[in-house]
Formats: sequence, C-alpha cells, structure tokens
Amino acid sequence: MMRLPWLARLAFCCLPLTAAAMALALPAPVQAQQAIDPLPFKDRAEEVRFQKLAGQLRCLVCQDESLLESNAELAQQMRQIAFRKMQQGWSDERIKQYFVDRYSDYVLYKPPLRPSTWLLWFGPLVILLAGACVVAVTVRRRRADAPREVPDHDDEDW
Repeated sequence: MMRLPWLARLAFCCLPLTAAAMALALPAPVQAQQAIDPLPFKDRAEEVRFQKLAGQLRCLVCQDESLLESNAELAQQMRQIAFRKMQQGWSDERIKQYFVDRYSDYVLYKPPLRPSTWLLWFGPLVILLAGACVVAVTVRRRRADAPREVPDHDDEDW
C-alpha cells in the first residue's frame, strides 16, 4: 500500500469540505436577487431609484436587512406601497416620511440627527471613550501600585 505525502493527504481530506462550503455559498446570491418582486418599472432609471429607496428603508421583521434584501412578507408589502407611491409621483423624501409616520425613525437606516437620536449617533463613540478612560485609569493604578525595585548595594559584584 502506497502512502501519500502529507500535503496530498491534507488536500484529499479537505476536498469534500471545500465542495460542501462552495455548495452552501452558491444559493445566497440567488436568494438576494429574488428578494425584489418583479415590478413593472417604466424604465431603468425608475428601477434604480426604487432600489436606492428600498435600500434606505429597514425591514421591520428582519431588522438587519433593508427592504431591498428582505424576503419577509411585511417587506414585500412595504415594497409594493413604495412602488405605488412612486407611480403616483411621490418624491423619495415624501415616501420615506410616509413610512416614518407609521413606523418611527427606526424604519430608516440613516435616521436624522435630532435630540431623540443623539444616543443612536453618538452612543458608540461615548462607549468607546468611556472604555479608553477605564483602561487608562486601570493602567495608572497598576503602575502606581507596582513595587519599585531598589538596587541592592550590599552585593560585592556591584
């Protein structure tokens, strides 16, 4: 029985895992393309406008996906409403305001900067600065509490 070199054995063992990972990765782009309902756009510009608008609105069911990416039933309904409003001549801002009136600023991926959203905008920075202060204070305390080494002058080798 011939023994394969270690590199060949490794490649032979990893081949099924690589194939399985590739097979699992392939359906993801197909699902993302199917998220948008086939809508009767007048032209390519209208379709691009719709995709941009749907990308700025959050799916309230998925919470981490935009309307453009979500397959949830509520997201499909919201896309239909947005499309109808576009067909009626509404501006993007007016459509976004329509959804904000019904679902609050949370429906926007980029909520406006107002006192009620300051924590949302500046909260991560405040937490980062607070963490840096805690680290700085801890390092200073440890440095102050560390025993100072005093050279021993009793040694003859000194």
